Amino acid sequence: MKRRTIRGVCTGVAVLAVLAGQAAWAAEAASSTNGSVAVVNDYLFRGLSQTNQKPAVQPGIEYDHASGWYVGAWGSNISWLSDTSTSTAPLSSSLEVDLYTGYRGSFSGGWSYDVGLYEYYYPGDYPAGFTRPYTTEGYVSLAYKTLSLKYSHSFTNLFGFPDSRHSGYLDLSWNVEFTPGWTLNTHVGHQHVANTPGFSYTDWKLGVTRAFSHGYSVALGYYDTNAKRTAYTNAYGHFVGRATGVLSLSKAF
Repeated sequence: MKRRTIRGVCTGVAVLAVLAGQAAWAAEAASSTNGSVAVVNDYLFRGLSQTNQKPAVQPGIEYDHASGWYVGAWGSNISWLSDTSTSTAPLSSSLEVDLYTGYRGSFSGGWSYDVGLYEYYYPGDYPAGFTRPYTTEGYVSLAYKTLSLKYSHSFTNLFGFPDSRHSGYLDLSWNVEFTPGWTLNTHVGHQHVANTPGFSYTDWKLGVTRAFSHGYSVALGYYDTNAKRTAYTNAYGHFVGRATGVLSLSKAF
């Protein structure tokens, strides 16, 4: 992406995959630790490619306490920062590491909620004067059975956009199992980038997930955005907000 296009102005396939299923979450009787690893042909985040349309490997781990409190970490290879590197402004980061914590709970009648804090970290070297992409967001979601509404609010600059504190992302998702082992995945979201005209956009998704035994699953999704091509075209001339299909294979453990 361009220097100010940062990371798909963010909650695409991979990051939300860690939090997938929150709408149907229910408190367990005991604490547990769960992990996953996924391989995708393109890492999309809020509809924008983070890997210049190339594959990514994405491991994650989460500890869930019986009280409802949880903490987790997730990672992926990326290229959107190094794609903008030049000899005079070198950017070496090719890794995203996310840390998050929060609290989940449920009400009677199929209602549930989730509130927490999410930190996006990109280790690497950055030139003087470059707005670092590290981003801290708070989020809150409310779900009714398989339908969820989530809002994420940035307390820092958003993925390297200068003066973009208090940007926000609104996400409406519906994930429903229509036959045993098969889940329909739908989503629409809107990213507002504060104080940066022309970079806000809407993204959407339609997909299906097939779950297998032993924690394996395969997902296929169609993604698109109304992002401006002039804003989200990277140094290679690739429009990272284009309509595309994403295939992923994951294993939970």
